Amino acid sequence: MLKICKILPLFWLISCTLGPEYQAQDFFGTSEPQNTITISRQWYKVFADEKLNSLIEEALRRSPDVKIAISRLQQARYLLEIKKVDYFPKVDGAAAYNYAFAPEYGETGSSGSYFKLGLDAVWELDIWGKGRRQTQRYAALYQASINNLENTSLTLAAEVANNYVLLRTTQEQLRIAEENLKTEREILQAVQKKYQNGMSDETALQQAEFALQTTQSTIPVLQYRKSAYENAILLLCGRIPDDKNDLENIKGGLDVRNFRIDYLKLKQTPLNVIRNRPDVKAAEQQLIAKNAAIGEAIAAMFPSVGLSALLGRQAHTVKSLDNSRQASYGYAADITTPLWHWGEMLKQVKLSRAEKEEYFYLYQNSVLTAANELQNSLNALEQEIKRRELLQKAALSMEKILKSQRLKYDEGLIEFSDLLYSEQNLLKSRDDLAQSFGAVCQNLIGFYKSAGGGMGNP
Repeated sequence: MLKICKILPLFWLISCTLGPEYQAQDFFGTSEPQNTITISRQWYKVFADEKLNSLIEEALRRSPDVKIAISRLQQARYLLEIKKVDYFPKVDGAAAYNYAFAPEYGETGSSGSYFKLGLDAVWELDIWGKGRRQTQRYAALYQASINNLENTSLTLAAEVANNYVLLRTTQEQLRIAEENLKTEREILQAVQKKYQNGMSDETALQQAEFALQTTQSTIPVLQYRKSAYENAILLLCGRIPDDKNDLENIKGGLDVRNFRIDYLKLKQTPLNVIRNRPDVKAAEQQLIAKNAAIGEAIAAMFPSVGLSALLGRQAHTVKSLDNSRQASYGYAADITTPLWHWGEMLKQVKLSRAEKEEYFYLYQNSVLTAANELQNSLNALEQEIKRRELLQKAALSMEKILKSQRLKYDEGLIEFSDLLYSEQNLLKSRDDLAQSFGAVCQNLIGFYKSAGGGMGNP
């Protein structure tokens, strides 16, 4: 035992960690950004809508997707805790009983019992760093699970917000359609009155009825969309479709006056803010894990050194185990080295290197995709803001035109087709305005998601 104790320090001195060290990738070629914006993890509160806030928070608590991600995170943590002690000494309690009978020529034979009680210890020295690389690999996979949970939460919040915006937009379209129905009924009554007095022809009457029926036909489609968005929100919140009373009580569209979009500030967001995106960080952790796997494969090609020891008592009877003279101990050291399967292990190293190369490009692709999404979301937001401002002006103009056209029609100065044209244009401009405002909100959601949803901030 003393000899082994003298050799152990030598093993510690020559121990090393084989394989390449991970080098962080910089796809931007820049240092940390000087000017940036701070995004809150509760970015959705920018909409100043308490119902939206409560739905997202409910989804984050109840969604099966989040619970699945949490379960996977727990599995990764337990796996890390298991793997990081693989190369620590293992001590087991050992108890054994053995009975044997041996026949002898010309005699009845002999028999005996054997009892053993004690401790067995085994330790494979991590000289080449195989165990340390394994711990690095599973630590990276654990971190990737944390990032995947963050990405699941971010994606879920964005999905709830998107469907909520679509629901509110559809409700606004329904309100506009119902308001327009009221106007068209008034116009139809005026045409009917003129027709009865011989001041209008049947064509005008049919046109008025056609306009009313056309608008009425849009109601079922909008009602279906409204129900579909409600069901989508309930699914994301982990609820059944019947449980939608609180959603049906929501009225009207999102009000632009409730929040302000500081686009000029958002536009200053540097491209490398995507480093904080959880899916990008998860991709990098996967790359780190593959890099550590190369070290594991290389270390497996070198000789392994193991130590074993036992301490206990051995006797032919259970009662004799109490006797201190039955104490026994032993120790051993062994070295094993790969021989005939060297080529297989060399190919394993090459395989690990090839896998690392694949995950490098996967990581690069995630960065490029994230950068593209961030730029597209900013561009889409800018253009939709401009479009909404123009549509708002157009809707106000059409309201004035329709009011003027109705007065002229009542006085017989214009044909009904002119009035109908103006009325249809007003309906379209109001509907376009509602959809445009919804698109502004969706593009804003897309920006926060593509920027990482504040996951890099406390």
